[in-house]
Amino acid sequence: QVQLVESGGGLVQAGGSLRLSCVSFGRSFGSYNMGWFRQAPGKEREFVARISWSGVTLKQVDSVRGRFTISRDNAKNTVYLQMNSLKPEDTAVYYCAASPSISDYARDFGSWGQGTQVTVSS
Repeated sequence: QVQLVESGGGLVQAGGSLRLSCVSFGRSFGSYNMGWFRQAPGKEREFVARISWSGVTLKQVDSVRGRFTISRDNAKNTVYLQMNSLKPEDTAVYYCAASPSISDYARDFGSWGQGTQVTVSS
């Protein structure tokens, strides 16, 4: 397992942008597939995007495709989520997570950050 710390959340108006960062404190970051999830009040945790350990395989949930971009820098032990054209329905706590396998399911991710709040005002 690795220790993960997210940052970059905040309050933004609809149509604005934020970039989330997730730093890993561990020597094996480059071997993990990374994902971003989010959880809105009263809702279940939802898959947002994932990236393979090599950065080659990417996937986003349909509701963010074309607006959000996941990327990683293994030299910096960091995964990013660039969020553009934000909507009020994107408001949630965003979590990064690490998995040894390529998956969209939270149960397959063994390491989680503490989360960062993103609030989009209309």
